[in-house]
Amino acid sequence: MIAGLGSPHPLGSGLPALYQEDDLAQRLLAALDEVLAPVISTLDNFDRYLEPSLAPLDFVEWLAGWVGAAIDENWPAQRQRELVGRTVRLYRRRGTVGGIAEQVELATGGRVDVRDSGGVGWSTTPGADLPGAPRRALAVRVALDDPATVDQRKIEALVAAAKPAHVSHQVEVVGR
Repeated sequence: MIAGLGSPHPLGSGLPALYQEDDLAQRLLAALDEVLAPVISTLDNFDRYLEPSLAPLDFVEWLAGWVGAAIDENWPAQRQRELVGRTVRLYRRRGTVGGIAEQVELATGGRVDVRDSGGVGWSTTPGADLPGAPRRALAVRVALDDPATVDQRKIEALVAAAKPAHVSHQVEVVGR
């Protein structure tokens, strides 16, 4: 219950005329209005709850579960909101160098450089060498003001979940 929150749709006004003048009925329904006001207010503003930048922080954590975002409760609220808000777009880029870099950048707040050993190309010459290295690997370098502020194991897990399964990876966290 929220003290002082009035109901936008008081129940007493919907009673037949006979009960609108009954003091007991009006007081009983006024008590129900006080209990139902937060529920009605939440339902009236439900679209705002689905917007991570406006929703209460505990609801943002719930939204993270909806979209499969892994947020850390130790992160600042703004970073949590931003990650949940961008998760769907990040999933479209999942497994790409740009997607991995953006996801690690959001998680750490640092400058991220991702090097990929693979390559894509075409040739008009049959049998030409393929671009990239034969062993697929990612090198992720995160530059932070204070490298001690992040848990490298969490970044490792984030990269492992975001990259293709057959690609090995290495994460390096350095100071700026």
